[in-house]
Amino acid sequence: MARVLIVGCGCRGRELGRALVDRGHAVRGTTRDPAHRDAIAAAGAEPVLADPDRVGTLVGALAGVTIVCRLLGGVEDPDLHGPRLQALLEKLVDTPVRGYVHEAAGEADAALVREAARTWAIPVRIVSPEPGTGAALAAVEALLDSPQAQKR
Repeated sequence: MARVLIVGCGCRGRELGRALVDRGHAVRGTTRDPAHRDAIAAAGAEPVLADPDRVGTLVGALAGVTIVCRLLGGVEDPDLHGPRLQALLEKLVDTPVRGYVHEAAGEADAALVREAARTWAIPVRIVSPEPGTGAALAAVEALLDSPQAQKR
């Protein structure tokens, strides 16, 4: 069993969380809005109040996490996909995280994630924003099965 942190646990995040819980994994899901905690819990995930615009609020949620899955590719915010993404990737180096799934907002943030993977040997999978969670679920499972992720 692994623990997965879903950053951006809206409708698709809750769907992904439910699928991961059904496969026996522990899941944490982040929300900025306290009113959304019950919906995250109903999906079987542990709700965490955290704001991806404030990376420091995510740090405590990384404890014991194996895979981080960031589902924010549809959010139009250059800072979120640039400096704040960079800060999150830098924080992952000193955590137990062994893999990172990134929903890309475009080529610039995907390139940032690929560079972090090379620099800090963080196994990553990049997925496109799309309806449903099939690609993200497959990416999480691939990372969990990856020998590279097992070594970290």
